[in-house]
Amino acid sequence: MTREEKATVIEDLTAQLAENANIYLADISGLDATTTSNLRRACFKANIKLAVVKNTLLAKAMEASDKEFGELPDVLKGNTSMMFSETGNAPAKLIKNFRKKSDRPVLKGAFIEEAVYIGDENLDALVNIKSKEEVIGDIIGLLQSPAKNVISGLKSGGGKLAGILKTLSEKE
Repeated sequence: MTREEKATVIEDLTAQLAENANIYLADISGLDATTTSNLRRACFKANIKLAVVKNTLLAKAMEASDKEFGELPDVLKGNTSMMFSETGNAPAKLIKNFRKKSDRPVLKGAFIEEAVYIGDENLDALVNIKSKEEVIGDIIGLLQSPAKNVISGLKSGGGKLAGILKTLSEKE
């Protein structure tokens, strides 16, 4: 690969790092062609971009990026695949489900909305991260809850009051 080609790849990687808020680094070495194809297919269905990258070029792209990746460049050893997703927990869920059939991919690290996670032991924590839409839904549900209680109280109270008045009017 010539210097110009490397510079182009670094620019492309830097642009991808800038565009995506959720970046996962995984090791998919040791997977045979069929399993790798199945992983790529699963990524496509889950709207996750999967790309195998050279560690040195990715490290240079991370340096050139405006984002602070912390200790993430330190995990760039061996085979590295990048996963980009709009949803923070989608790649973690995909990795966890895929590992039911195989011992790979292994999570090396993740960059989620400016938070850095290092190591495969963080996979369960990443699976439990809520997406922006889920958090908004929870907040709306919490905000609507008191209003629903008041309305249901008024409805049930009105029904009881009408029943009492009807009973009193029938007695006379």
